[in-house]
Amino acid sequence: MIIVRRFFAWRNGSRFNQYLMAVTLSIPLLCFGMIQGWLSPMRRILESSENPIDHPYTKDEYSWAASVTYITAIILGLPLGYFMDRFGRKFMSLVTISTIMAYWLIKIISLEPSSFIIARAVAGFPCSAVYIIMPCYIKEISDIDLRSAFGSLYILIRNVGYLTSYVLADLLSVYAMLWVGFGVAAVIFLLFLLLPETPEYLIKTGKVDEAKEVMAWLRGISVTDDRLVRDIDTIIYRDKQTTMEAKSTWGTIFHDATTRKAFIISWVIKVAQQFDGYLIVLIYASSIFDVAADSVNIKLSANQQVMVVGAVQLVGSMSATALVEKTGTKKLLVGTSFTMGVGMGILSIWFYLTASGWSLPGWIPVLALCLAIVSDAAGFQPVSYIVITDMFTFHLRGQVSSFINVCGKGANFIQIKGFHALNQAIGIQFTFLIFAVICFGSCLFSIIFFPETRGRSLDEIYKELAGRNKKDDNQNQPQV
Repeated sequence: MIIVRRFFAWRNGSRFNQYLMAVTLSIPLLCFGMIQGWLSPMRRILESSENPIDHPYTKDEYSWAASVTYITAIILGLPLGYFMDRFGRKFMSLVTISTIMAYWLIKIISLEPSSFIIARAVAGFPCSAVYIIMPCYIKEISDIDLRSAFGSLYILIRNVGYLTSYVLADLLSVYAMLWVGFGVAAVIFLLFLLLPETPEYLIKTGKVDEAKEVMAWLRGISVTDDRLVRDIDTIIYRDKQTTMEAKSTWGTIFHDATTRKAFIISWVIKVAQQFDGYLIVLIYASSIFDVAADSVNIKLSANQQVMVVGAVQLVGSMSATALVEKTGTKKLLVGTSFTMGVGMGILSIWFYLTASGWSLPGWIPVLALCLAIVSDAAGFQPVSYIVITDMFTFHLRGQVSSFINVCGKGANFIQIKGFHALNQAIGIQFTFLIFAVICFGSCLFSIIFFPETRGRSLDEIYKELAGRNKKDDNQNQPQV
């Protein structure tokens, strides 16, 4: 770390190191995106005679492999907040990358169904960790005016991982792809050894001088800079105040009305986003493309279909960073949850009318599918992670993030396992109608309750949640 700080010792207020750190800290999401992206193009191979182990997987084996990740993500995700506060953001990031390496290594050693299921179970740890640890890590190394933009970055990088797997699966053999996944994770592990811990965690562990050096390095200023000294003092004050109050995370949420309101808002937005139907849209993308091909005379292979979906996701997440800077988190959340609802509503109507015997153009569901995927990637999904890190103090952030993200994984598991049963009970058209209602409900909820968080300190956000007017002198307060 000392070598890195000396090599990238910028001055004159350059924040290049914050950009560098934000991109680097997002790369574990690229690794996890490659893990999840590997599933879709490989399903056809693993369930066929082309399987490299000479006998195909059964549909039940593949189903368990796909879903077991969410079971272990729930179990292993719950204590992550505690471990992150106990051992630090950097150490837990290294543990996360180690489990990603273990996932690829298990499959390199054996692709038998039992080994594949074990590997997918191991992937449950990074399935939770990359969405809990990395957002907190990024938030704590970035200035207040950069946090929203950086927060949208990790969904972009994850979608790059998805698309990388889609493309490489079409170009490489099965085992070559496994070695690429392992190699990328190994390089990232070595890179993370060079990164600093966050100033807030260093202060919590009594390393104030090191915290000053890290913050100065991140901001490109001197350790004696007045603004830096004020911000360090603010973090120290909050740490001592929290220690004196000696309340548990849940005790604070239960007794403090404003914190409780922030928790409820964060939980509702996260769970609603997980139930917005984007996972199901991805599952149904192939059949929708097949229907569209009949009317627009375009035939795509299964791998080409998932590549198109990956590209659409990437376009949406690329726009997220620009949109959040122009509109703020609230307008972005309201707009994308509404357009997501429109996409789901169109799909619901299309399924209903075609089931009733109507003949409709195949481009309609494709357009609706793309609208839903872009809307989720451009705002609904990244904002659901940004809000968790923006609305809680250091001492609450880890455990609140763990709990809310585990609830999100539970929602994913329920959708994957319950989707077909729900379709049989009420029909796919009404299932998508439910998703549309959830999206429109989220839009209305966000308009009424969600506070703008971009470029605002925690005190300013909490004053709005408490119903108090913002004061002009907040601009002179340390923005930590």
